[in-house]
Amino acid sequence: MHSVVQTVTDRIIARSQASRAQYLAALDEAKNSGVHRSSLSCGNLAHGFAACKPDEKQSIKALTKANIGIVTAFNDMLSAHQPYETYPDLLKKACNDVGSVAQVAAGVPAMCDGVTQGQPGMELSLLSREVIAMSTAVGLSHNMFDGALLLGICDKIVPGLLIGALSFGHLPMLFVPAGPMKSGIPNKEKARIRQQFAQGKVDRNALLEAESASYHSAGTCTFYGTANSNQLMLEVMGLQLPGSSFVNPDDPLREELNKTAAKQVCRLTQMGTQYTPIGEVVNEKSIVNGIVALLATGGSTNLTMHIVAAARAAGIIVNWDDFSELSDAVPLIARVYPNGHADINHFHAAGGMAFLVRELLDAGLLHEDVNTVAGYGLRKYTQEPRLIDGELTWVDGQVDSLDAEVLTKVSEPFQANGGLKLLKGNLGRAVIKVSAVQEQHRIVEAPAVVIDDQNKLDAIFKAGELDKDCVVVVKGQGPKAVGMPELHKLTPILGTLQDRGFKVALLTDGRMSGASGKVPAAIHLTPEALDGGLIAKVQNGDMIRVDAKTGELTLLVSEPEIAAREPEKVDLRSTSYGMGRELFGALRSNLSSPETGARCTSAIDENY
Repeated sequence: MHSVVQTVTDRIIARSQASRAQYLAALDEAKNSGVHRSSLSCGNLAHGFAACKPDEKQSIKALTKANIGIVTAFNDMLSAHQPYETYPDLLKKACNDVGSVAQVAAGVPAMCDGVTQGQPGMELSLLSREVIAMSTAVGLSHNMFDGALLLGICDKIVPGLLIGALSFGHLPMLFVPAGPMKSGIPNKEKARIRQQFAQGKVDRNALLEAESASYHSAGTCTFYGTANSNQLMLEVMGLQLPGSSFVNPDDPLREELNKTAAKQVCRLTQMGTQYTPIGEVVNEKSIVNGIVALLATGGSTNLTMHIVAAARAAGIIVNWDDFSELSDAVPLIARVYPNGHADINHFHAAGGMAFLVRELLDAGLLHEDVNTVAGYGLRKYTQEPRLIDGELTWVDGQVDSLDAEVLTKVSEPFQANGGLKLLKGNLGRAVIKVSAVQEQHRIVEAPAVVIDDQNKLDAIFKAGELDKDCVVVVKGQGPKAVGMPELHKLTPILGTLQDRGFKVALLTDGRMSGASGKVPAAIHLTPEALDGGLIAKVQNGDMIRVDAKTGELTLLVSEPEIAAREPEKVDLRSTSYGMGRELFGALRSNLSSPETGARCTSAIDENY
C-alpha cells in the first residue's frame, strides 16, 4: 500500500474505534436475530404480504426464501431516474427466477439540481438528502425484508439512500444504476454559449437550444458532476456490480446487469450462499477507496460532505484533513468535463472503471482486501461486463487507455495530485477543487465584492462594476442559513471575467459542487456566517488572498479593525411554501457544518 493511503486509513480506524465498535455491535445483534419477519405477529405478516401473489405469499410465510425490498427514487421529470419506471417489475421477476420475492419497500423524493439551479427550490436540495435518508429507513423498518435494492443516481439521492441503508446495516444491499444519456453537444460548447448569453451576445432561444442539445434524453447528465461522481464512488466502494455505472439506459447490457443485480442480492442474504451485509461492505478501507477514486478523477466537491455523513452513519469518522492529505498523494489520471473536454461516455469508452481500478490498485492506492457485492476482493472490479452470445460475462478490462487525453496511467498523470485542496486561514476552512483551474489562476489576491444572494451579481456585472480583479464573496449561504444552495448561476459571469484577463475567485459558505470549473472557488466555508464565521464581517473592497497552492485563505484586514466590526445580519429565507414551511425551517436549523457532513441531527439515529 502507498504509505500515505495506509497512514490515513490507520488514522481513520483509530479515530473511529469506539463509534465503529458500537455500530458493529448493533449490526451483529440484528443479524443474529435471524429472519426478522419471523417475529411479526400473524396480523403484521398478513398486512405485509396481502397484495402479493399466492406463490409469493407462500414463499414469505415459509421464511426460507428471501424477500427483497426495492427502494426507488423514480420520477419521470428527472432524466437520470426516468428509466427506473420499469425497473421494479424487471427486478421482481429476476428475484422470482431464483426462488425469491421482491416488493417495493419505499419511494423517496428525487429533486433535480439542474432544474432548481438559481431558483428558490435549490435551498431545499441539501435538506432533501436527510428526507431521503429518513424515507429509506422508514421503508425498511417493517422487518419484512432480507435485503434491498437501492435505485438512485443523482446528487443528494445516493448519499441519502446510503445513509438510510446503513441504519439497517445487517441487510445486504446493492445499488442499481440506470446509466448516462448518450452524448449531446460537447459540454465545452454548452459552457461557451452560456457565457455568450451572460454577455448579451446570444438570445434566450439560442441558449435553450444549446441546453436542450446537451440534456436531450433519459439518463444521467454526461458531465462529471455529483451524479456521475456518486456512481463512480459506489462502484469503487463495492456497492454496485463491476462495470455497471456508465452503461447507457437503452443498451441491452443494461437490462442484463439489472437482472443480475437482483439475483446477486438474493445470494447475499442469510438465505443465500454469500451473506454480505452492507454494514460490513462499508468500512474504513472502502471509504478510503471511494475518496481515492474521486480524487484520482477530479470528482465532485459535494462528496466532501456526503462521504463524511455516510461514513458517520456506519460509525466511521472522516474529516477534510483526510481528503486533503490523500489528495496530495493521489495523482489525477482522468480528465472528464469540467476537468477536460470529454464526457462520461468518453471516459467509459476509453477504458472506464476497470482501467481506473486496475491502475489505482497496482499503484497501491486502493485497498484490495475488502468485501464487495460481487464477492471478496476489489480486483474483481478490474473486469468489465459484456454480452457474449446473449449471456452476461465479465472479461478483463483495458490494460492500456484507448484515449490518453481522457484516461492515463498513474506513472504518467495529468497532474501529481488529486486537485482537491483544504484552504485554511482567519476566514475559516474551505475546500477548493483545482483540477479544472489552470496554474496561472490558482492564486488570487484581490478586493472583495460582497453579495448575499447570487442573483445580485448579474446587475453588478451588467453595470460594468466587475471589470477588475476581485474575489466575489457570497455570504449567508450556509446550511443553517438557507440550506446551502449550489451557486452555479455565478459561473458564466466569473468565467467571462477570467477570460477578459482579470484575476477572479469565489468565496462562499454555500456550494458549487461537481460542476466547479475553471474559476478558483473556495466553497463550503465553515464556520458559516450564521455561526459567527468571519465571512459575515467581510466588506466591499477588503483584500482577500485565495491561494490554492499553499492552502491559504486570508482576509487581509487588521485584527483590531476586524474586532471592531459588527457582523452583517444573515437574511434567513424559507423556500418551502404553505404547510411545509415550518417543517423545512426546522430541518434547516438542525443541519450541522459541512465539515461534519452537514447532517441533520434529528433526521436519523447516528448510532444505528
